Amino acid sequence: MSISAAGGPSETSAPATASVTDRLVDANARYAAEFHDPGMDARPVLKVAVVACMDARIDLHKALGLALGDCHTIRNAGGVVTDDTIRSLTISQRALGTRSVVLIHHTNCGMQSITEDFRGELEREVGQRPTWAVESFTDLDQDVRQSIARVRTSPFLAHTDDVRGFVFDVHTGLLREITNK
Repeated sequence: MSISAAGGPSETSAPATASVTDRLVDANARYAAEFHDPGMDARPVLKVAVVACMDARIDLHKALGLALGDCHTIRNAGGVVTDDTIRSLTISQRALGTRSVVLIHHTNCGMQSITEDFRGELEREVGQRPTWAVESFTDLDQDVRQSIARVRTSPFLAHTDDVRGFVFDVHTGLLREITNK
């Protein structure tokens, strides 16, 4: 049984055997029933893009005191700056007006225990080698520095002066800023 937005059982609940996706679609129907278009623009109010790990333990908006419409959020495994991250940041800056970039890695990240061997394992399993790099790391601080450098040196990004990197502690909720040394 699903729980309605009001906290009680929902009359349009998905069956108990529903898939997770069915439950999400059911929750969306309840959300949409009370949804009101806030009339926002796609341009973030604070002109900031946040790049962070996709880890489910991190509620970025809550952790950073952000409201809907404040920022662009770009998430991936490890929060590393990849070519696709640069693509998203370029669109965020050049088409949608962001000026600042905040990079957030976190403690106890799964990307610290995985290696590039993962690609070889996938190739053996599926018969095709992934074209992407795993981008694993062992040193959180150094990887944040590398991500900062990738943003600051990208020829595609128009605004690279306000780029800062942090490590989020999953046990305390605190950010620790990473500097160049």
